Amino acid sequence: MESVNKLDPLEYCQCCILAHQMDETVGTVLVISLVYLVVIISVIATILFARNCWLLRHGVHIRPPNMKRQAVDVLPCFTFKSAYLNGKRIEETCAICLEDYRDEEMLRILPCLHEFHLACVDSWLTKWGTFCPVCKHEVSSEG
Repeated sequence: MESVNKLDPLEYCQCCILAHQMDETVGTVLVISLVYLVVIISVIATILFARNCWLLRHGVHIRPPNMKRQAVDVLPCFTFKSAYLNGKRIEETCAICLEDYRDEEMLRILPCLHEFHLACVDSWLTKWGTFCPVCKHEVSSEG
């Protein structure tokens, strides 16, 4: 009891004032942190929204991963015949399998005018992509 009586009332008040100021500081820091969090989330949302709008405006869409067999069969084919220059055979190679074309093999020609073995390009278009393996020209957008 003696120690309570010896406590200076002025010191006790200063302690309460400091504790109250610390509570206000913690509250202020919390409010500022929440405001920053809201601002950061808003900026990220705005960037994502703007990116999606740009993609839609510029025609970037998710494409089908492959073409239907009927669409591939419509593309023109021809029978390969070797070309000769000064008596030498001009070698032409399929860019998919990297094999040289041989006489009487069936080739398919894409709208971009690149040609490939029939089996190679049919497999490519029905399993891997809807574009030319050489120039990336979209094939499925053609008729």
